[in-house]
Amino acid sequence: MVPLFNEEESIKELFLWIKRVMDEHQFTYEVLFINDGSTDRSWSIIEELHSTYPQAKGIKFRRNYGKSPALYCGFKRAVGDVVITMDADLQDSPDEIPELYRMITEDHYDLVSGYKQKRYDPLSKTVPTKLFNATARRVSGIHNLHDFNCGLKAYRKDVVKNIEVFGEMHRYIPYLAKNAGFTKIGEKVVHHQARKYGKTKFGGLNRFFNGYLDLITLWFLSTFGVKPMHIFGFLGSLMFILGFIMAFGIGAHKLYALANGIPAILVTDSPYFYLSLTLMILGTQLFVAGFLGELLVRHSPDRNNYNIDKEL
Repeated sequence: MVPLFNEEESIKELFLWIKRVMDEHQFTYEVLFINDGSTDRSWSIIEELHSTYPQAKGIKFRRNYGKSPALYCGFKRAVGDVVITMDADLQDSPDEIPELYRMITEDHYDLVSGYKQKRYDPLSKTVPTKLFNATARRVSGIHNLHDFNCGLKAYRKDVVKNIEVFGEMHRYIPYLAKNAGFTKIGEKVVHHQARKYGKTKFGGLNRFFNGYLDLITLWFLSTFGVKPMHIFGFLGSLMFILGFIMAFGIGAHKLYALANGIPAILVTDSPYFYLSLTLMILGTQLFVAGFLGELLVRHSPDRNNYNIDKEL
């Protein structure tokens, strides 16, 4: 399975490389290209390959959606017992496929992620990547993975049929698989090659910032996504109770002063009055947010609805 965007130079070369490896090992296979709204000749090349090689399949989006939607649609269509994903830029080597396949079928891994131990990337990319992966290991609890975002991965069919890759969550597929109950996740050191044509299409420096935001989102969804009231209701109730106690204390102090003829400032002149009022209002809003979250969870619409132009 190969998601791609404007990779006309490498598509045919990649397919022939995959075909050679698969034929050498006598595998039954198909290569599914997901064309993510390319504006070059990528789709024409996929059509040419399909007319010559029945193993070449394709999905064409009407516009560019991103890598996660491409993988989502590819996973829905996948039919093989073992599903392998790789990037279209020739930086992932198809020669890794037989060992990845063996690890799934013989070692019984649910998912095997590639690890580009030696990378041909600039420091501006490799250093943030290391920090990003260290954070992902800590948050996800998957401590044996060094490269969460490696495009070269192998899956049991059950895994891809039971995870939902949305937004930009392709970076955290191992975490999604773990949350779905697939806990046997392995890693294989894979060969990383320098990009042969063009420049990266699924990238940009902002992906590191977005990656951290997505990780926080995924952590929240996996922890509180099913029961948002557990976090919002708890925080809301805590803030409301604190505000109520402060307001009660201010009122009690005022009544005590009046009963004993002690001079006392107006309640509204006390900064604690406004602090308690703010806490009670925020607490109420958080509680309502938790309640609305519960309603949304129970009536969640289909968020993976993508406009597919053609299929081969």
